[in-house]
Amino acid sequence: MKILFYDTKSYDRESFEKRIADYPELKIDYLKSELTPGTARLAAGYEAVCAFVSSDAGTKTMEELFHCGVRLLLMRCAGFNNVDIQKANEYGITVMRVPGYSPEAVAEHAMALALTANRKIHKAYVRVRENDFSLGGMLGFNFYQKTAGIVGTGKIGAAMARICHGFGMRVIAFDMYQNPELTFVEYVDLDKLLAESDLISLHCPLTDDTYHLIDKKNINKMKNGVILVNTSRGGLVKTEDLIAGIRERKFFAVGLDVYEEEKKNVFEDRSDEIMETSITARLLSFPNVVITSHQGFFTEEALSAISETTLSNARAFAAGQKSGNEVN
Repeated sequence: MKILFYDTKSYDRESFEKRIADYPELKIDYLKSELTPGTARLAAGYEAVCAFVSSDAGTKTMEELFHCGVRLLLMRCAGFNNVDIQKANEYGITVMRVPGYSPEAVAEHAMALALTANRKIHKAYVRVRENDFSLGGMLGFNFYQKTAGIVGTGKIGAAMARICHGFGMRVIAFDMYQNPELTFVEYVDLDKLLAESDLISLHCPLTDDTYHLIDKKNINKMKNGVILVNTSRGGLVKTEDLIAGIRERKFFAVGLDVYEEEKKNVFEDRSDEIMETSITARLLSFPNVVITSHQGFFTEEALSAISETTLSNARAFAAGQKSGNEVN
């Protein structure tokens, strides 16, 4: 099976090349270009393509892949909200994903953002490098005996809940499906979680029901001085309402690994470019906001799991078998 690998970074290629020898039936060609309707036509002659969370696998892209003879779309990530599943079904293109590469990696990054935003580590680092050892504006608060609200208790949310529990926090959660393994977690409705949490961490998928879950209405329900962390999907938070909430001093701090404007920014060096909109700049202008570039997944263990599962998915498809990771 020939696979065209889109949006290749050096660390992607290195990780996959370590394991490809164990899959002699698979051949990978790598592209730096991202998967878009325009680049999809490069897949002519390939049975499968591999894409990532920032790829455009919408209607037009699926049409191009179908005309190129592609039968398999391998998503080397858990999310697939950027894929037109209806079109994939219509064209007989199987979509497979990596549902759980390293939930601890993302959860640990979520706590790192919470701690950094709370204790002003980002400001302290810059300040001390300038020989400024003053503590003005650096005051944080203890997480110990505070309340952590976890929105979504799948594998990543469960890992975050365990971390918060380890900090001595009271952990409450909102999810349609309760995780029986989290015996220390109190499940509550969303309104109660928003009202009682000192730290709110988002770990739910982006769906029609969760789009802009954090908007003006729900921000107003939050406790004053709350810390908000989002390592899931940018669309969970309505950015304009978040900015308004920050300006109104609703939040003690905000930590974002994802945000609505990230698509053209994520994983790219744009230091010499002029940004299309001011949203990112506005968020970065606030001293209590910390933003990272969708790096919650970025650990050696996670990359290893992503490459292994993606190649196993391809092998199963080529053999006419099910891997359990099929989306459609």
